[in-house]
Amino acid sequence: MTTVSVLPETTRDAVVAALGDKIKFISVDFGEVTVVVTQSNYHAAAMALRDDVGCRFEQLIDLCGVDFSEYPSGTPDGLRFCVVTHLLSVNLNQRLRLKVFATDDFAPTLPTVTDIWSAANWFEREAFDLFGIVFDGHNDLRRILTDYGFIGHPFRKDFPCTGHVEMRYDDKLGRVIYQPITIEARENTPRVIREENYGGLQ
Repeated sequence: MTTVSVLPETTRDAVVAALGDKIKFISVDFGEVTVVVTQSNYHAAAMALRDDVGCRFEQLIDLCGVDFSEYPSGTPDGLRFCVVTHLLSVNLNQRLRLKVFATDDFAPTLPTVTDIWSAANWFEREAFDLFGIVFDGHNDLRRILTDYGFIGHPFRKDFPCTGHVEMRYDDKLGRVIYQPITIEARENTPRVIREENYGGLQ
């Protein structure tokens, strides 16, 4: 038995029916539906997308942070941090991209959706670790990729490429220590292949 994919326009109409005035913006581009909601409507919208009979997005596939501070076109409201969630309905064979922007650029905070989709747990920890987005209500929000003593959030556009400090294991002290960055900037020039018969090509 084969399952027929739902047309994106059908998914869009089902989302509109389920969310109503919670929708800030919705579009169909390249065969994918994207819906944007406000921070205050985020949790309620996520719950409706999971439970509404026309949506039934029972699986969270991915959740990530985005820093729009250096995007050429910026964002319509000028907000910096966004969380993008990809949802899947196995029952109805449809997908959805859900976006929400944090209203505070200096201390971005959004409600957690771990109580709706448990799979959001590690994804929200990653967005916290790399972007500094705090998920209110998350019961174990701690770093997941960087060291617990790491300073800053390395996926923010204003984080320096070389970082602020480096860590290494000190044999004499028997522990990991932090010290100022010692990387020297250098220009990498690629080696140019000049052989006439390189790789057996004529």
